[in-house]
Amino acid sequence: MNPLPIASSLAELTPIGLAELIDRAALQTRVDRKYLVPVDELPYLLDRLAPYARVLDIDGERAFRYESVYFDTPWLDSYHCAAYRRRRRFKVRTRTYLDSDQCWLEVKISGARGSITKHRLPYRPEDRGTVDPGRGFVDETLTRESICPTAPAVLEPMLVSTYHRTTLLLPDSASRVTIDTGIRWHDGRATLQLPDLAVVETKTRSAASPVDRLLWQGGTRPARISKYATGLAALRLDLPSVPWRRTMRRHFHGAASSTGPTPTLIHHLDQEASCV
Repeated sequence: MNPLPIASSLAELTPIGLAELIDRAALQTRVDRKYLVPVDELPYLLDRLAPYARVLDIDGERAFRYESVYFDTPWLDSYHCAAYRRRRRFKVRTRTYLDSDQCWLEVKISGARGSITKHRLPYRPEDRGTVDPGRGFVDETLTRESICPTAPAVLEPMLVSTYHRTTLLLPDSASRVTIDTGIRWHDGRATLQLPDLAVVETKTRSAASPVDRLLWQGGTRPARISKYATGLAALRLDLPSVPWRRTMRRHFHGAASSTGPTPTLIHHLDQEASCV
């Protein structure tokens, strides 16, 4: 099940079980840094990490299939909070671990200085396309976090994202790193894939991790990308996309849609740039 470009490199890493990983680096409140890295550069990165990184291993597997369903109001309040860089933002999704058939309903809160707080509720996989069974949890979380004076009346599924994820633990810094490959977005009307790019995300309490420093040394800097907002912006040409415009212009030219390469995306970026 491991994506072929990194399977041999993952095999060289020391394994860690899920319970120990959660115990040592749950990091429900954290600082996230995301990078877009060509898939063919991942083996070099993993080889550099081999002496000290540990990889999540469950029954011999080290890459796992994820599906996230993102929910928003009919007016896309969550999306627009991100697009206009509101200081306090929220994201509601279900996350399903397809290999184990486990599911969670999650509310992510973005706060000051890039901090992220995640609230989770165990969920039935068959309910992952709706928030109705968990509305009380969502409303209580948003109210407690002072995100909305009143909870949104309607939350609808807006985007589905699927990918393979590998998770690393860096014991010395108690930080985690996730590597997502095979990223695919679908909004019910169109599909977009990033077959040649990986999203590498570091999750730390605050200070940069060894992976951050390795990437910086190689000239790779954090990228503005959100699996919800950037994916929806790339699929919906009518939406504001200022925070992710540079990311999409630089990295999405090779993206593939359900009908092949996406010249409409490139046209959209050029058109928006001319209006600024």
